[in-house]
Amino acid sequence: MGVPIKIATRDWDYLTPLILGDVSSERIDLQVDRVGTLIPDLAASDVYDAAEVSFSRYTSAMAEGINTVVGISCFIMRGFRHRCIITTEASPLTKLSDLAGKRIGVTGWRDSGNTWTRAALRREGVGVEDAFWVAGRLTAAHPIVDRLDGFGRPGRIEAAPGERPMMELLADGELDAVFTPFMPDGYFENDSGFRQLLPDFPAAEKAYFDQVGYVPGMHIVAVKAKLAEQHPWLPGELARLVDESQRAWTSKRRKYAETTPWIFNELLRSARHLPPSWNDSGLEANSAMIRGFITELREQGVLKSDLTPQSLFPFEAKLPANAA
Repeated sequence: MGVPIKIATRDWDYLTPLILGDVSSERIDLQVDRVGTLIPDLAASDVYDAAEVSFSRYTSAMAEGINTVVGISCFIMRGFRHRCIITTEASPLTKLSDLAGKRIGVTGWRDSGNTWTRAALRREGVGVEDAFWVAGRLTAAHPIVDRLDGFGRPGRIEAAPGERPMMELLADGELDAVFTPFMPDGYFENDSGFRQLLPDFPAAEKAYFDQVGYVPGMHIVAVKAKLAEQHPWLPGELARLVDESQRAWTSKRRKYAETTPWIFNELLRSARHLPPSWNDSGLEANSAMIRGFITELREQGVLKSDLTPQSLFPFEAKLPANAA
């Protein structure tokens, strides 16, 4: 009987082998609880021992000396951001540089994904000070919460007026674009009225990867610090399970690709254009991406402290010595 661990994650497809028990561990008795939104505070949870957590919020906590959870450089949510910028079908905007001077909606200022999307804009000459930002809920189905997170600035970064959903503001012409990794209901219908800003976002993403050498990571796996101290092998074993589940899922998805038309082409594209290691866990595999994220947080005014991959993941950095 392994150590009982209950983990909260979003319903990522590649965790299916892990959830079904096709991937397992003799050291961990793992229960995966699929949640719609990330739990607010793993350290204070009476339910969960581990969780998918925001990379940005974890980084901010570590910069403030809060080490109640042990983060693992296992990026359970990772993806390109160029596809996450949407506008209206009638919009004349087709390039990232077109967003200079425009009004852009974000679902949370400090969100990891929005940090990476602003990074992509910054590479095209559009920094935080070069646009006007509105933080709010994506649709009326989303809750009204504080999405500025202390980073609001009148005239530059403001809350959505009257808490109106950003898709409504976009449709009414009060926003020029919206950042979102999750498309709203109806988006994939022919008459949605919305589209990706970039007509050929896969090409832009390929060019981005060729420049930086990584796929941006948004969420990591984290464990309560007291559990990691009791079982130093536990964070690494969780990362192994997630990675193994991803490999098993990729293999089966390639075999049973007929579930969605043209997904076969997308699987070929990712296999041809990305190295097999693109989603590997570990500090060595992710150090360039982690450094890039820290740089972006500093450039965008979210992070004040200096950090390194090793100081951000200190438990993981010292694992080789502990393992001996």
